Amino acid sequence: MRLLLAEDNARVAALIAEGLGDEGFALDWFGTLGDARHALETIRYDLVLLDLGMPDGDGVAFVRAVRRSQNVTPILVITARSGLDDRVTGLDAGADDYLIKPFEIPELAARCRALLRRPGGCLGTILTVANLEFSSAEHEARVAGHPVRLSPRELALLEYLMRRVGRVVAKASLEEAVYSLASEVTPNALEAVVSRLRRKLADSGAAVTVHTAYGIGYMLSPAAGSAYEPA
Repeated sequence: MRLLLAEDNARVAALIAEGLGDEGFALDWFGTLGDARHALETIRYDLVLLDLGMPDGDGVAFVRAVRRSQNVTPILVITARSGLDDRVTGLDAGADDYLIKPFEIPELAARCRALLRRPGGCLGTILTVANLEFSSAEHEARVAGHPVRLSPRELALLEYLMRRVGRVVAKASLEEAVYSLASEVTPNALEAVVSRLRRKLADSGAAVTVHTAYGIGYMLSPAAGSAYEPA
């Protein structure tokens, strides 16, 4: 899942990026509302994390502008403004949730997952394909109930493919989901992650296949000939 973070405090942004990265989220950080607005207009994000006290404007006005543009991307406000009026104003402006600083990363991650599970969101709690299961809450993959050791990027790739099982996903879409703008992505980086994921799934006995659509992207489906393949 790809998140946009609008936060003017570099230290706080770094802590959030590291913490949510460990939870499997790809996060792009912007220090101004102007940069955040431009990114939101050009890149599809699954969730926006927004500090209200930005140097070039007020976050509440940003929320209202986003909603006026008919953009329905979930917005989670993260701010030190703790007053009741502040919370009511932020939510009434169109924010989907409101988290007061300071907070712990596990709670932030849980709130992100909760927002993405809402109707119209993209994050179910448990995904299942054949004997392979992915838990978004625990951020863990299991085969026949046994955990599979995967890196954060391998987990992110697997989750994205499982949510689109049976469909070819463009390479560019996968790179956007797995890597943040700050990541250095070499030409064959995604192929390397796919290769490692295939090997680990095969070694664990997962009855799924990650197909390559040459020149296009990848698709996950139940393995041919398995008991889980649709008749």
